[in-house]
Amino acid sequence: MPIHTTDYTQTLLCPVCGEQYDPNQVQTYCKHCNSPLLTRYDLPRVRQSLTREALRARPRGLWRWAELLPVHDPEYRFSLGEGDTPLLHSERLGASLGLSHLYIKDESSNATGTFKARGLVVAVSRAFELGIREFVVPTAGNAGGALAAYAARAGAISHIYMPADTPVANQVEVKMAGADLHLVDGLINDAGRQAAADAALHGWFDVSTFKEPYRVEGKKTMGFELAEAFDWTLPDVILYPTGGGTGLVGMCKAFDELEALGWIDSRRPRMVSVQAAGCAPVVKAFQSGAERTELWPNAATIASGLRVPNPFADRLILSALRESQGTAVSVTDEEILAAQREIGAKEGIFCAPEGAATFAALRHLVSSAWIKPDETIVLFNTGTGLKYIQ
Repeated sequence: MPIHTTDYTQTLLCPVCGEQYDPNQVQTYCKHCNSPLLTRYDLPRVRQSLTREALRARPRGLWRWAELLPVHDPEYRFSLGEGDTPLLHSERLGASLGLSHLYIKDESSNATGTFKARGLVVAVSRAFELGIREFVVPTAGNAGGALAAYAARAGAISHIYMPADTPVANQVEVKMAGADLHLVDGLINDAGRQAAADAALHGWFDVSTFKEPYRVEGKKTMGFELAEAFDWTLPDVILYPTGGGTGLVGMCKAFDELEALGWIDSRRPRMVSVQAAGCAPVVKAFQSGAERTELWPNAATIASGLRVPNPFADRLILSALRESQGTAVSVTDEEILAAQREIGAKEGIFCAPEGAATFAALRHLVSSAWIKPDETIVLFNTGTGLKYIQ
């Protein structure tokens, strides 16, 4: 049964300049400072109307968090069963590093096989509620599959632009959902330029990472689920594979919202951004103390989701790392492949390369004693490795 709520959305806020935007109009990003917009909710009202007990009694899935999501009318809450993915205690993997409390949040059971389903279901649902019927996205692969699926579910049209060397599974997935697929020579930023040009020409709505306000709202539900799974006490460390960084920023937002509701305290996990050595703009900026990332030249890695040469939300990503006392780590493709095999052999999880990168990074952090043996650690596997078989 759908969850019926009133509208708790207050405004869309630019976190850089403080400009506010009307959430009941179609919005993109702050044109004054080129920053993503973040949704602000009337959290005192939510606190009065929603309890943890009531939440747990609802049907499983992302939309049980409806009061903290931007889609007002249940008619527009499209779904393919996304959310409430398993949190797996990885005892054998942890023991290999002397860790007793290692967990993997396995996003591979989402619709379309990756965490991209969370962001795109909310972005498509809210845009459809506001009257949008035709979408476009540049993608490293998985976001394109998710947009194609949810556009099909909603009865909308989608145009997907991806690098020509994107895994075949992603290309087939897009075609099977009836989307308009464009293969582009180059990287995701090249696909982004072509998608933006065609979107301006035809009037399509662009749901690129952080170029609209609502993908991050879907991704933040990973943070809600973590808090609930740990009985409203957050883990010590979260390792997150970072391309565009939507989930990393989203989880930090989720934790702040849960604290405002009185459901968790002020303690936060140390957030770790994991990137590939062949494309590590966030790692470089973090280590140098810079406030912005620079375009990474000749980006190359087997983890296509990490091949983002210059993330649009760089300021928010770096701020999240520094405010949480976290860090940023890069790993080689060889380390990613070794980690992928080890996770499979020890835990039976066929991780996407992006997810495997977090375990490779964990090895470095344990070796340097940045992580302690008694800490609770969560690795994010962002999708199934089956989508990368060529």
